[in-house]
Amino acid sequence: MALKKHHKIIIGGASSLLILFIIVSSILTYTLFARQEINYIKLNNHLKEIQIDTQSKINELTSILTNTQKELKSLDTQLGSIDEEFELLKASAGEDFSGIIDSAIKSVVTIRTDLSQGTGFIIHEEGYIVTNSHIMQGATSAGIITYDDTMHNVNLIGENAAMDIALLKIDGNYEILELENSDNIQIGEKVIAIGNPLGLQFSVSEGIVSAINRPGLNNIEAYIQTDAALNPGNSGGPLINKQGKAIGINNFKIGGGESLGFALESNYIKDILNQISQQGLNMSLIG
Repeated sequence: MALKKHHKIIIGGASSLLILFIIVSSILTYTLFARQEINYIKLNNHLKEIQIDTQSKINELTSILTNTQKELKSLDTQLGSIDEEFELLKASAGEDFSGIIDSAIKSVVTIRTDLSQGTGFIIHEEGYIVTNSHIMQGATSAGIITYDDTMHNVNLIGENAAMDIALLKIDGNYEILELENSDNIQIGEKVIAIGNPLGLQFSVSEGIVSAINRPGLNNIEAYIQTDAALNPGNSGGPLINKQGKAIGINNFKIGGGESLGFALESNYIKDILNQISQQGLNMSLIG
């Protein structure tokens, strides 16, 4: 049966509406998905920006923490240095030489012979010791007592009688007492003498440098004058400054006066020891 005209119009209109609905729905759907895609891209970009900014702040914070740690370490070092300077200042003021003595005295030795007793100190870690040659003069037997109260056999490497210096050797390895550059000695600076006066082992006396370049018994102007008490048994022991270095070797005192002790300056000691070691050992002990 053929459709009537008005039926055709109705069907055509419905079809058009359906097609139009599909087209509009497709457009709306596409627009919705397009907006979602745009929003997703924007959100993703925003997240990347946040991530980059966060990482940048983390890096900045890490850098700050690293610098802070370095500054704290530097501060610790500075504080340690300040503490050391403070101890040296105390020592220079005569308030507390104990720290310096505790370190230096371990390198001081007692020398006993069949004729006398004196002092020496270790100037090379392999057991080389400097003392006054008059301590060994005429002796047929000798021994050295180190700070740990151990008795050692001793060998005489060589001596310089004119300057009253002898180089001895014992077996073992030891802490050394460093020799100061005697050009740095200042009149009035605090010093201590370590020795064995009258047999009293490892005794300490405090004083100042009274003068430098004094003439000795050999008429050589190479001696430090000090008011630190020196007695028999102190000979050969070190005269130590506030840095814990030996500025001289205690040599003699003037018996008719008080507080008139003399020590051979350290630069002379270095030269003489190297001369002796070159002759006896074919080497220089001290640089």
